[in-house]
Amino acid sequence: MWVQQADLDQKRETLPIPSRICSNEEFLPPPQSAKQKEYEARVLAISDKAAKKQGLSRRAFLRTGSGMAAALTALNQTFGNVYDVDAAEIQDQQAFAEKWPKNQFIFDVQTHHVNVSRVQADKSADAFLRQFRPGAKGLTMEVLNRAHFVKEMFGDSDTVMACISGLPTRDWKTNMLPPDQMAATRDYVNGLAKSQRMLSHGLLRPNLGKPELEEMERQVKKLRIEAWKCYTGAEIGSQPWFLDEEKVAYPFWERTLKLGIRNVCVHKGLPLGSLNERACTPHDVEKAAKDFPNLNFIIYHSGFRGPGNQGRGSGKPVIDPNVKDPQEIPWISDIFRILKRNPKMRNVYFELGNTFQQLSMSDPVKCLHMLGQMLQTGGADHILWGTDCIWSGSPQSQIDRLRRMTMTDELMNKFKYPQLTAAIKDQILGLNAAQVFNINVKAQRAAIKVDKLTSFRDERRNNPDPSNTQYGWEWTDYRRTMTVPVGE
Repeated sequence: MWVQQADLDQKRETLPIPSRICSNEEFLPPPQSAKQKEYEARVLAISDKAAKKQGLSRRAFLRTGSGMAAALTALNQTFGNVYDVDAAEIQDQQAFAEKWPKNQFIFDVQTHHVNVSRVQADKSADAFLRQFRPGAKGLTMEVLNRAHFVKEMFGDSDTVMACISGLPTRDWKTNMLPPDQMAATRDYVNGLAKSQRMLSHGLLRPNLGKPELEEMERQVKKLRIEAWKCYTGAEIGSQPWFLDEEKVAYPFWERTLKLGIRNVCVHKGLPLGSLNERACTPHDVEKAAKDFPNLNFIIYHSGFRGPGNQGRGSGKPVIDPNVKDPQEIPWISDIFRILKRNPKMRNVYFELGNTFQQLSMSDPVKCLHMLGQMLQTGGADHILWGTDCIWSGSPQSQIDRLRRMTMTDELMNKFKYPQLTAAIKDQILGLNAAQVFNINVKAQRAAIKVDKLTSFRDERRNNPDPSNTQYGWEWTDYRRTMTVPVGE
């Protein structure tokens, strides 16, 4: 059965880097692999010894920088030396902090609300909101969800800018986060900060036909959205659609340009449930990108097929071991082939949301293959940082993983991948998105340095208490592993 991971984590120790993949409801959450179980055992054993030396409980230790160093070390012991970490960081909190990059511009282009009504996070969200609005009364769940989102994104991580995203439905009344609420969240966060911290997607549904053209204008002119988010696989109007359908999609790309929007963020990969699988593949990217060179097609999840549709309880790893070519990554490799055929194509971008999260924790060598090929085909300036948080909790764990990830000598020698330099990581983590969304980084740094969310983050950093949980869904056999009672 599926269980919200945050429910389980109330009764068990949580790790700074998860040992289980949780789902954002766009793929089936797979059970733990043997390697993930090995990593979990290793990090708990390392932390047990180190916590005693620091005079901490293991649970408290796992919430520190040294706990993150222990997790990175356990991943190296399980999968090979992929992360830059040393033993001193496990023993000494200051040693970990000294490697912390200063003044890094981190811009997360894929973030979401989730309902926190069933998790303990409500109390911290309430406290956060009251800090900014003393005497606030009658807090609604909608407000608490926004406050919790801000706490996880900007209080417990180094993220400085983010874009709120959502899912399409035919009727906005049945949508968990329709465009008007997405724009309201953007305005709420920017109002709290007194600076620009958030952008907002609009939601576009070309398969609804001509009436959607009016909705496009409404979202651009009234909500002031900064980009489109669309799902080609969503069978709204009883059918999916494709980026390169001249009768269905092209009128919307033409109107997009007239409205002054340049960024089209399209869900590809992760084809669960009502999503049409063929429409989730990136086969339609090539022609559309050629025909509309002035639009940026930002491929969300980088087109990663993920672990979805394997069957519940299959136990299969994220990447099928029967695929012999180590460079082949389902559906992402299709984009690599498109870019190799079209070396002058510069309007297709990779977005890492959920894909980096899954691979960096469950198969980090495969993650290096992915990043290496992205650098070879798209270039260092065509990879955008997204985390799919807060489905995956605070994004800080993912930020730390990318900061510490290194290309191995073996992969560089055999496949000619470039090293993941500090400059390349800065591009991926935020400078590329700033370029795509026309953000003046120098001006933003100056404004953010003195805004209210920075002071809140600094307070949290002085007394860190990260939740280390995820708000997506985990596969579990509740009869054997459940520690929190839930209904069937």
